[in-house]
Amino acid sequence: MIQPGPMPACTVELSRDEAGSVTVRLAGRIDTDNAAAVLARLAPVADDAATKSITVDLEQVAYLDDYGVLVLVELKKKLQLRKAELMICTMSGPAKAMIELFHLDSAAAPLTLTLARSPGAIERLGAAALAQAADLTHMISFIGAVCLALARVVRKPTSLRADDTFLCMQKTGVDALPIVALISFLLGLIMAFMSAVQLRQFGANIYVASLVGLSMARELGPIMTAIIVAGRSGSAFAAEIGTMKISEEVDALVTMGFEPVRFLVMPKMVASVIVVPFLVLFSDVCAMAGGLIVGVGMLDLTAGAYIDQTVKTLTLFDVFLGFGKSAIFALLISWVGCFRGFQVRGGAASVGHATTSAVVSSIFLIIVSDALVAVILRYWG
Repeated sequence: MIQPGPMPACTVELSRDEAGSVTVRLAGRIDTDNAAAVLARLAPVADDAATKSITVDLEQVAYLDDYGVLVLVELKKKLQLRKAELMICTMSGPAKAMIELFHLDSAAAPLTLTLARSPGAIERLGAAALAQAADLTHMISFIGAVCLALARVVRKPTSLRADDTFLCMQKTGVDALPIVALISFLLGLIMAFMSAVQLRQFGANIYVASLVGLSMARELGPIMTAIIVAGRSGSAFAAEIGTMKISEEVDALVTMGFEPVRFLVMPKMVASVIVVPFLVLFSDVCAMAGGLIVGVGMLDLTAGAYIDQTVKTLTLFDVFLGFGKSAIFALLISWVGCFRGFQVRGGAASVGHATTSAVVSSIFLIIVSDALVAVILRYWG
């Protein structure tokens, strides 16, 4: 077997006519090792004001890599600054392949660098409006898919994946007990402490129990618990389904004949609606325990008197109101988390955006729905 010998080094031959046209004949090998030297040889010619055009002959070039192409690119940039022209002719096989790969021939578009135009205020407003309209369309479609999946589950309960539902109940409810207990206990402690400073001036220490119990059962307990669940579970739902979207696992489920909404969404929604109301009751108890510590430690109340005042203040309506609102909040959190997960497109950045959007949207809907319930109760009562 005959081993090929080394390729010849690059040679540069220049010729100029009276009209200012320069012909450059390159031969041999133009690669990483000698591209800088070739460019240094040709740059003064390109910068010369007398040079009207440069014609590069690549017929004798045996090898041309991307560094060699870069030499031609730099020449073309220098000539364009002076409104001169670069032409490439009679290319060898290796040179022709690289020139075509980089689209660097005489018919190519000028190599110009343009700054991207910053969109104006009207353009950004229009783009945002179109994005919101598309988001609303997807939202309505997703609501329909969820309703259909829920109807199938009600008609055939065995179609609901029990194992996944219990697992979601554990992650959403049981695993959230420590953080709910801590935040609710501290919240009740702070509320009792701040209210005690004012009520003690009027000898109304006992009403600290009423304030803590009523505010937690009706408003703060459901809202704070829902916000915690949105941050923990709503974001997890969006991240899980979003990751499945970019890894094409959702498409695989469709290919295998599974309904993604019933397969992925229904266990999460059912689990959330079941466990979040009980989390709210647990939150109320922890907050009242925090208020009890302040009442006994600062206000000289007995534990029996504090508990008795709490029981007298609270009614079953107050307890069931918080219980019912928490179920609505749980439905919104799980729905928004799954919806944002199905909206994921692209890569990891889209998953992060969907996770953030799920939490923000959930908190917004929690506050709006709580306000609507308060208005309805005000006029209904």
